[in-house]
Amino acid sequence: MFTAPKGTYDLLPPASEEFLAVRAALVAPARLAGYGYIETPIFEDTALFARGVGESTDVVSKEMYTFDDKGGRSLTLRPEGTAGVMRAVLEHHLYAGPLPVKLWAAGPNFRYERPQAGRFRHFTQVDIEAIGLDDPTLDAEVVALADGGFRAAGLSGFRLLLTSLGDATCRPAYRKLLQEYLRDVDLDEDTRRRVELNPLRVLDDKRPQVQAQLTEAPLMAEHLCADCAAHYDVVRERLAGLGVRWAEAPRLVRGLDYYTRTTFEFVHDGLGAQSAIGGGGRYDGLSTLLGGPDLPGVGWALGVDRVLLARRAEGVPAVESTRCAVFAVPLGEVATARLSAVVGALRRAGLAADMAYGGRGLKGAMKSADRSGATYAVVLGERDLAAGVAQVKDLRTGEQQAVDLDSLVTTLQEMLQ
Repeated sequence: MFTAPKGTYDLLPPASEEFLAVRAALVAPARLAGYGYIETPIFEDTALFARGVGESTDVVSKEMYTFDDKGGRSLTLRPEGTAGVMRAVLEHHLYAGPLPVKLWAAGPNFRYERPQAGRFRHFTQVDIEAIGLDDPTLDAEVVALADGGFRAAGLSGFRLLLTSLGDATCRPAYRKLLQEYLRDVDLDEDTRRRVELNPLRVLDDKRPQVQAQLTEAPLMAEHLCADCAAHYDVVRERLAGLGVRWAEAPRLVRGLDYYTRTTFEFVHDGLGAQSAIGGGGRYDGLSTLLGGPDLPGVGWALGVDRVLLARRAEGVPAVESTRCAVFAVPLGEVATARLSAVVGALRRAGLAADMAYGGRGLKGAMKSADRSGATYAVVLGERDLAAGVAQVKDLRTGEQQAVDLDSLVTTLQEMLQ
């Protein structure tokens, strides 16, 4: 017997109802803010991620699922959403229209990580991207939409960590300063190589023995140029106006290399060490890295799987499955044909309806009706057919009444109002 690959999962009812509800809740504020849906391929040219995400990142160097197709092309399963969205924006010249280009996406991503609670090799994220303008007010909107998405999903015990990572003007000088500091720190060989490739990533090292040596490390927030400092001030001013609370996180470094200026992460203390439930930031240089024009951008990705865990940690009630309104119980072939048409008419009228299949007897079919959670069961047998009626039973009270077959659909609609 086959089983799902390690680090993946099957999404099954009734738990899938909560998954769908959370996914819809996370994106609902963005849809109200004018973000349109985009869907990109699950696999892309490997070079897109190597160049866009950064070859020094763990995502590219250790975690990508990469393969050669039958034409010899190197392809990679999508490890994150932003690079693919930016590729689509450039390929289809979406930036030629009104700016910013506001997009949202939802779907699976794939990374070869160590499986643990809420961390899978196949995971689902909701993303939004606002591309084409460098406006701190837009940054604040994006952050606020994530905050609103978490609240719409029923969460309250999360925190927003915020910082600025500077830009091409001020980051090179800071990078040099940080490298000078890190070269005097006792680090293993792999981490020393990282110091030369991308020293900011060392600040993100979670090992206690490394963090203990970084207490005096220079921080980007203390070396912002005037433009970046002013940009960050406006972001915070707008967030305050939007009623969004945050904590300064000068050591925050996201796991992708394309971030500049505004950078943020949402964490939930009910999830232990792996506390991140989403995050994002500005990525002004990504477009040019991918061969496009200078297009600023800002966005985020929120983990649906992580939010589900956070809901359980907070004790948020589980989402109930869509309740069946009417369950039809036919007794015999003629009754099955008649009630099949009735069920179809109820569904066209917008009512949830189901029926017993497989020619089960009355006792077994009524057990199915009870399990369905239906409000009414409709029983139709030979005597009922001869009399031109169906028996409608209220499954809440046990009361039963005969209803004319010709007006059955209309009567049930009235009873369910």
